[in-house]
Amino acid sequence: MSNKKTHNNIIDVEENRNKVIVKTSVIGIVTNILLATVKAIIGLMANSIAVVLDAVNNMSDALSSIITIVGNKLSQKLPNEKHPLGYGRIEYLTAMTVASIVLYAGITSGVESIKKIINPETADYTTTSLIIIAIAVIVKFVLGRYVKAQGERVQSGSLIASGADALFDAIISLSVLAAALIFIFTGLSLEAYIGVLISIFIIKAGFGMLMDTVSDLLGKRADKDLSKRIKEILRSEEGVRGAYDLIINDYGPERKLGSVHLELPDTMTVAEFDRLTRKLETKVYCETGVLLAGIGVYSYNTQNNEAAKIRNEILNKVTSHEFVIQMHGFYVDTTAKEIRFDVVMRFGINAQEALQTIQGEVQEMFPDYRIQISPDIDLG
Repeated sequence: MSNKKTHNNIIDVEENRNKVIVKTSVIGIVTNILLATVKAIIGLMANSIAVVLDAVNNMSDALSSIITIVGNKLSQKLPNEKHPLGYGRIEYLTAMTVASIVLYAGITSGVESIKKIINPETADYTTTSLIIIAIAVIVKFVLGRYVKAQGERVQSGSLIASGADALFDAIISLSVLAAALIFIFTGLSLEAYIGVLISIFIIKAGFGMLMDTVSDLLGKRADKDLSKRIKEILRSEEGVRGAYDLIINDYGPERKLGSVHLELPDTMTVAEFDRLTRKLETKVYCETGVLLAGIGVYSYNTQNNEAAKIRNEILNKVTSHEFVIQMHGFYVDTTAKEIRFDVVMRFGINAQEALQTIQGEVQEMFPDYRIQISPDIDLG
C-alpha cells in the first residue's frame, strides 16, 4: 500500500468517525430536551422534587452532548507548528467536562433532596403523568444503549460517558416511577429519599467517568491485546527475532503513534533494514491503526558460538532475580570485549540498586569485559 493510500484511509476513518459522533450527539440533544421539558412540566404540576430533578438531569445530558459536538469539532483542527500532532486530545478534555457536569448534577440533586427530607411536601400524580414517566424510562434506556454502542464503535470517550450516563438516568427514572406508585397505593412518600439515592448514583458515575478521563490524559498502559497483536506482526517477518520496548502514545481516538525496538541479525544491511521497517510500518497501521513513528534496533550475534554461550550464562544469572521480568537486546563483541543488554524490571523496587546488583554480578562473571546494561520499564 502506498503512503498516499494510507493517508487517504486515515482521512476516511476520521471523517466517518466525526459524522457518527455529531449524528449521535444531535439525537441525544433533541431527545433529552424533549424529555426534560415534559418531565419539568409533570414535576411542577405534581409538586414532585424527584421528577423535577430527573428533568434537570436530562438537561445536563443535553448540555453534555452539545459539549461533545464542540469538542469533536475542535479536535479536527489541523496540526500546526505549536501542536504538530494535532488536537485529538481535546476530546479527552470534553469527556472530563461531561463528567464534571454529571458530578455537579449529582451534588445539586443530593442537596435539593435533603432539603425535601427536612421540609417534606406532598406530591399529586395523575395517571397520565405516570404513563409519560414510564415511556421516558424506555426512551432513556434505548438512547443510552445506542449512544454508548456508537461511542465504543468509534472510540469516543465523550459518547461512551454520555451513553453510560443515559443508562443511569433510565434507572433513576424507574426509581422515580416506583416511588410514585408506592405513594399512590400506600400513601408513603419516599420521593426525597429516592432523590438522595439518585444523587449518589449520579455522583458515583460522574466520578468514575472523571477518573477514566484523567487516566487517559496521564497516559496509561497500552491495551494488552493491541500490544500483543503488534508484536506478533513484527515477529512474523523473517529475521526479526524479537520486538521489545513497544510504546504507544495516544494523541486522541484513532491517533496512536508507536515506537519499538526490533532484534535483528548483525549481518543485516541498512538498505535491508529500511525495506523491512517500511513494510512493517504499513502492515502494523493497516491491521491495528497504530502508526509506528520510530523503530530502533537491537542486533544479535549470528556468527559466534562463544557469544551464544555467554548470553545463556548471563541470561540465567539475570533472570534468577525475582525483580527481573525480561532480558533482551543482548549483544557481545568478543574482540572489543564489550557486552550490552537491556533488563526489564518490575515496578515497586529501587531500580538503581537492582541495576548495580546485576552489573556487579555480570562483571564478576566476565571481568575482562566492559558491561553496559540499560534498565527498561514494563510497558506491557
